[in-house]
This record gives sequence, structure tokens and C-alpha cells, in this order.
Amino acid sequence: DVILFNVNDTPTPTPTVTPTATPGPPPQHPFPQHVVYSPGSIKPNHRSQSQLDDDVRAFYDYWKSRYLVYAGTNDQGEPMYRVSYGDTNPDRTVSEGQGYGMVITAIMAGYDPQAQDYLDGLWRYARAHPSDVDPRLMGWQVPPDPNTGNDSAFDGDADMAYGLLLAHAQWGDGGAIDYMSEAQTLLAAIKESTIGPDSHLPELGDWVVDGDGDGYNQWTPRSSDFMLGHFRTWGRATGDEAFWDQVVAAVDSDIDGIQANYSPNTGLLPDFIVRESGTYNPQPAPPYFLEGEHDGDYDYNAGRDPWRLGTDALLNNDPTSFTQVQKMANWIVQSTNDNPANIKAGYTLDGVPTGDYFTSFFVSPFGVGVMTTPEHQTYLNNLYDLVYQRHEDYYEDSVTLLSLLVMTGNFWDPFDAPAVAPDDVTISLPATAPHLAWSHKTGNLSYQVWRSDAPYFDPGISGVLLDEVPAPGDAQMSYNDTTLPADATAYYQVRGVNRPGDASVSSNETGVFRFSLTPGAP
Repeated sequence: DVILFNVNDTPTPTPTVTPTATPGPPPQHPFPQHVVYSPGSIKPNHRSQSQLDDDVRAFYDYWKSRYLVYAGTNDQGEPMYRVSYGDTNPDRTVSEGQGYGMVITAIMAGYDPQAQDYLDGLWRYARAHPSDVDPRLMGWQVPPDPNTGNDSAFDGDADMAYGLLLAHAQWGDGGAIDYMSEAQTLLAAIKESTIGPDSHLPELGDWVVDGDGDGYNQWTPRSSDFMLGHFRTWGRATGDEAFWDQVVAAVDSDIDGIQANYSPNTGLLPDFIVRESGTYNPQPAPPYFLEGEHDGDYDYNAGRDPWRLGTDALLNNDPTSFTQVQKMANWIVQSTNDNPANIKAGYTLDGVPTGDYFTSFFVSPFGVGVMTTPEHQTYLNNLYDLVYQRHEDYYEDSVTLLSLLVMTGNFWDPFDAPAVAPDDVTISLPATAPHLAWSHKTGNLSYQVWRSDAPYFDPGISGVLLDEVPAPGDAQMSYNDTTLPADATAYYQVRGVNRPGDASVSSNETGVFRFSLTPGAP
């Protein structure tokens, strides 16, 4: 449920009176974090890192004063908080907002001394307003609409689960809330009640019938629920990577199908996706499928897609996500004549504007997308200047703040991907130098190439580190050893390196290869 909002005047924020902060453990990942994103990505470079951090602090202070509301106490007398729908309907709260709030407050810990109290209160409010279908999930709006029922929406619970995992990494589980236990319960509900058992796609909510019937079913997702980064994190956090990898693969298949067949020039995705008649091929939903005439267009749901897909590319260095979001980024730069002020409020999938006004909701997520295209540095800088001080209403401001956290290098993963050893390294002997090649593994940011004159060597103890090769979102990696003397025998090992700088086991320890080389041989 999205309200179109075009702002002209910015209201003055009114601070909310809240209970005194409860002392707790210091955050383990205090703001600012200055995360190292994937090689080949960019950030705004016309402002210093200190200025970028201050921009986030200022926007957060405004957001908190406008939308974070004390909501009394629960049955145990513990304080609750909710995210208000803003000027549009200040007494209304949606689960989406609770999820946004939990992610934001967890990341802002270290700047805001009350961050943990706010996050705990947001979660208590969610638990106090469960869905009637699966009570482990939150009802999507408070107060509920008696005409539509009290059930869940996928995105709110998804962000709340990510927020709980952030809280676990930030403060541990020894306080008033066992964050990991709560996250495990919530993720079990998401898996059981909102992931298609056959499609492996996120469903619109727990009210959707799992079958293949007419209308809303397991094959009719909302593209803004394609939270690939969340899915990977959940797999690592729960140890259920096999399941969540299936979800990633199903989502990638839908994105690739839409981009190939319906938006080859723009890369844009529709708000809602259905199946072609008689097939399982994805296609844009018809008008008025669920919300309105633009349900098959890039509108007020899909406008979040460059932020979601871009965040996965930046944090997990996944080549598929890079390719998908770069299509969107390159198109928006070209279609706006290198001027982000020309971004409009919605488009058909072939790039025709459907709205004739500017709003930060559509602009800010494209900023995250453009971070994957280094050739558009000036465009990113100009886009950033358009949004970092602009305030509209709840939806626009929340998405902008989350996008700013990414654009400034302050959005992080509570369960960073492990370093993964290449498993398909090949070697060839052209006339000039030994040539090593291997497939990139999602999560690795770079690869160490080691060499020794003895087999079964242990990098770091023996052998020589030839180079650490960055992995700029490409599917295929390679390295030429131009330093090996003629007629020398050499053995090689390749190790993946992840964001924390951890190195994987070596490729030849998995039995991939052990080679003796004679450079210059035919």
C-alpha cells in the first residue's frame, strides 16, 4: 500500500519524548563502519568520509524525530516503539516501517545511545501485533483494515529478521531480547509461510495460497521483495544455505527472464510479476493486479529494486547481481542525459515515464545502483547532492536513509560471506607466461595467487605470494605469472579472500590441480 507524495515544503521536526535509555553493552560495530565494498564499486567522492558520515547523522536525527514514535508498553510493562506513516497518516504503522526502523537503529548504534532501546521497542511492537494467519509474523498494518483481514507482508518481516541479526552482531544475546533466537523463529516462519514450496520465490504474504491457482499464488512475487543480500545472510546465519541458495537462484531466474524479454533496454522490473499463460515464464502483472494501474510498471514498489540488488552486489560481490543492477544504472544515466534531476516518478518497462515529477523515493535507490558503475562517478555525486538533505514523507525518507547508509559505506552484513576456495582452476602455457583461470565465487573480494618450487606447500609458511587479484564483480578470474624464470618447475595455489580479510583454504588442497610448468613450451 503506497501513497504517492510530492513534497513542496519540509515540515519542522518535533522531537519525541521517550523513556530514558537503559544502559547496555557497547555496540560491536558502532557507526560509522566504512565498509569496504566490492572491487570496482564507487562512493560519492566529492565529499570527505567525515562529511558523508555527518550527512547520515543529520538525516537520521530528522528521521527519528519525525517517524519514530513511543507506543506505550506491552503486557509486560516494557516500552514499545513504532514507525509512523508520517504526514500521510500519522496514526498508522506498517510492518515495512518496523523493519526499516530495526535495520536503521541497529546500524546507528554507537552514534545514538538509545539505539538498542529503540530496536527492542520496535520488535516488541511487532510481536504485540501478530498476523492472524501465522502469528510468528507481524500483521502488515496497524490498525488492521477489517475489510481486508490481518495478515503479513513479506518485506516487513524480512527486514525485521535482518534487523534482529544486526542486533545479535551488535550487542549479543544477553540482554532483554535473545536476538538470535527471535531471528531463528522469525526466519522459520518466513520460510514456512511466505516462500513458495515449489517456486522458491518470496510470496506477497502469509495469506497467499501456495498452489498454482488463479490470482495470487507462489508464482506471483513483488519484485521489491527480491532481497538477495538478506537471503544469503539468512543462509549463513541459520546454516540453511542450501535452502536460501534455492531462493536466490529462483529470484535470479525471474529477474533475468524479465530483463531479457520485457526490459532488454532498461533492465527495469515491474512492481508485480505473474506467469505467462500455460508456462512458468515470468511476465509483468496486468494493471490492477493488486494495487493499481501501474502494477506491471516500474512503480512505487519496484523503485526499491536498484537499492536491494545493488546492496547485494556491493556486499557479496555477486557477478549476477552486478550485471542485473548495472543494466538499470547504465540506462538511467543515459535516459536522463547525465542529469539525475531528470529522474521521474515511475516508468514503463521500456523506459517511458509514468510520473512527471521528482521524488527522492525513485532517485535514492538509483544512487546505490550507480555505485556499481565507476564510469558514472559524477552522476553519483550529483545524485547524492539531490537527496542527502531532502525530506518528504515516511516512505520516501526511510528509503532515502537506507540508501544513504549504503552510499556512504555504512551498511554492513552481520554474517559476512566466508572466503571460498576456487574449485575449477585451470592452467595453460602460452609462450609468454603461465596463465591461470578460475571462476569467481560470490563473497570473495580478491584472490591470492601463491607459487612454490615444491608441491603441497603451505602458503604463509612456504611459497611466494605473487599477487592479490581484485575481483570486480566479474564471473571469470585470471592471472599471468610473468615472473617465473624459464625452465623452472612451479606449483600454484589460489586462495579466495573475503571482506574481513580471511583467506580460504587453497585450491590445490581440494585436489584441483598440481602442475609442473615449463614456460615457453608449445
